[in-house]
Amino acid sequence: MKIGKVIVVLGPNASGKSDLAVEIAKFIRQAEIISADSRQVYKGFNLTAGTVPLDKNSNYKNIKHHLIAVTSPKKTFSVAQYQKLGRKVIHKILKEDKVPIICGGTGLYIDSLIYNINFPSVKANLKLRKQLEKLPADELYRRLKKLDPGRSKNIDRFNKRRLIRAIEIVTATGKPIGKISKTPLFNTLKIGVLTDKEDHHKRILKRIKDRIKKGMLKEVADFHKNGLSWKRLESFGLEFKWISKYLQKQINKKEMVDNLYKEICQYAKRQMTWWRKDKDIVWIKSKKEPLSIAKRFLKE
Repeated sequence: MKIGKVIVVLGPNASGKSDLAVEIAKFIRQAEIISADSRQVYKGFNLTAGTVPLDKNSNYKNIKHHLIAVTSPKKTFSVAQYQKLGRKVIHKILKEDKVPIICGGTGLYIDSLIYNINFPSVKANLKLRKQLEKLPADELYRRLKKLDPGRSKNIDRFNKRRLIRAIEIVTATGKPIGKISKTPLFNTLKIGVLTDKEDHHKRILKRIKDRIKKGMLKEVADFHKNGLSWKRLESFGLEFKWISKYLQKQINKKEMVDNLYKEICQYAKRQMTWWRKDKDIVWIKSKKEPLSIAKRFLKE
């Protein structure tokens, strides 16, 4: 049985979904935001993961945010752990007669909160991991696509850490995550941020350059100085991968920016391909549109 109303604001990287979620929260007045981003859960991933700047009360623009900086990058953090924390937060917000707004771009994290999905408890298979770590990301992705087509459509295909874990799970259970039935837990409104392709790509490139100016390279370098290996940093994908390669002098700065830009654009395309199949998502273009949609949803 569905209990409570939940709003989801989703969209690809650099689409402006974080600020839109804040605007909706302010419009509703009694709302709190839950981040659904697989990298923002780590402490210190500020510029690299695009984490919104929080004050000491975990507020951003006077709106309470949850599940940001909840674990150390030195530790492993699974979607099952995220689900456990996130469900607890949702029920707390609902109990206070407020509206939970889930905001993010990690599709599996969003689904883990709003659907009755039970993730298998699979222990690390060290022998299998050792074998898989020797393979390049494209080969890992090819294997995952064969074993679990559904999961392959909603994963960072260049992130070896996630690819290996996904293969590990389907190998142990014999049951693809992508085929797990999705039973809704809440009365949910899903709002998707629709962007013009050319404009979106410009925003991605601008964001990369802005973050570099603000100190994104130093952020990654400091993590390495504080004990994170280059291999571990690269496993987080995207910014971490290419900045780590640059800091190790494997590529020059232009190659770093070009490769990062290309990879984020490709990832954003895969995100949109996955979400466009979801007929429940209401896609919006203007800023006023989602406010009226949310208002109507909450009055139903």
